[in-house]
Amino acid sequence: MRKADHVPDLAEAAALQRRRYRELQLQSRLFDARTRTIGVDLEGLDAQINDKRIQDATRRAWDDSIAAEMKQNDKIMCILDQRQKKDTVNIGKALNEFRHNYQQPETRREFDLSDPQSLKKNMPARVADSDPRCTASGLQKFMGEDLNSENRKKCQQEQTREWLLEQQKDLTNALADRKFADGLHDAHRLELDQRAMDLQRRDEETRRAICATTKEFNRKQAIESEEKRKLEKQQELEDNIAEISNLLKGDLLSENPQQAVSSFASHRVIPDRWKGMSQDQLKEIRDVQLQQVLEKLRLEEEERQRKAEWDRRRIQGARAELLYERHQQRQNRELRRALDNLNAQLSQDQKSRRAALDEEAYANFPSGQYYTQFNTTSR
Repeated sequence: MRKADHVPDLAEAAALQRRRYRELQLQSRLFDARTRTIGVDLEGLDAQINDKRIQDATRRAWDDSIAAEMKQNDKIMCILDQRQKKDTVNIGKALNEFRHNYQQPETRREFDLSDPQSLKKNMPARVADSDPRCTASGLQKFMGEDLNSENRKKCQQEQTREWLLEQQKDLTNALADRKFADGLHDAHRLELDQRAMDLQRRDEETRRAICATTKEFNRKQAIESEEKRKLEKQQELEDNIAEISNLLKGDLLSENPQQAVSSFASHRVIPDRWKGMSQDQLKEIRDVQLQQVLEKLRLEEEERQRKAEWDRRRIQGARAELLYERHQQRQNRELRRALDNLNAQLSQDQKSRRAALDEEAYANFPSGQYYTQFNTTSR
């Protein structure tokens, strides 16, 4: 075999090490009676469920934030796209308008090179002997000569002057339009300011009128309240005088005993008019109270005698119970002594039987290696 075949695979070794580690952890959980619950790792499952919930909540929050950010970005992109389309349309309109107004094909310098009517405007092949289009063989025109240079320059200068005049005219019109627009804007602002001042003035006048009306109304109300208060005070004074007179002449202050008798029965009284009981009534109440005290003393004496009788019976019962417990303890000691003798006899018989079994039946005793083969794996 080649030498490369003996090189260990690091990934396989790491996987084997992880499996061994997991196996040791599983054995520690399964063989530990304190943490094992019917073969299920509740703590591990709870931890996994908690981790799963935390991961789901984190992923859900992350997805929500990404979705909100994507919605915001989509809205921004839509707004920017609409703005860009609108700007493109406006720029195209302005460009087409500028081209239509200032860049007509006839105004270009090189229009004569691409004029579709150039063939119709051209002169014939030969007009006269002085025709500058004649060839060199006719000795009418030589290379490098420009017989129409002055006319061409004049035409070009005239065209340039027309362009400049047209641009100046456009600039003057633009300035006039802007000045006119500024004037309209200033006039509109002055009109709005004047209208606002008028509205503010009207509001102040209305507010002053309301304040004056409210002040007059409050003054009238104060006068009416003062008059009403005076009338109420006069009426209250008259009512108080009449009440004092009635009280002085009535049965309440004169302490008439008949005025406390109720109309429902002669033995009933009116509480707010009753002035107290008579001497006969007080004596009758004291006699009844004395009888109640004597009756209470009699009942207390009977209760005391009853409790003494119950205490005597309880002491007798406790003495009888104590004697019975002592008799029961003596019987228990005798039974315990007999049971100990029986257990000793049984223990001696069991030892003899075990010794016989060890010598005859259990002669082939398993070694420690036999027990080490159990609980070595979790499977």
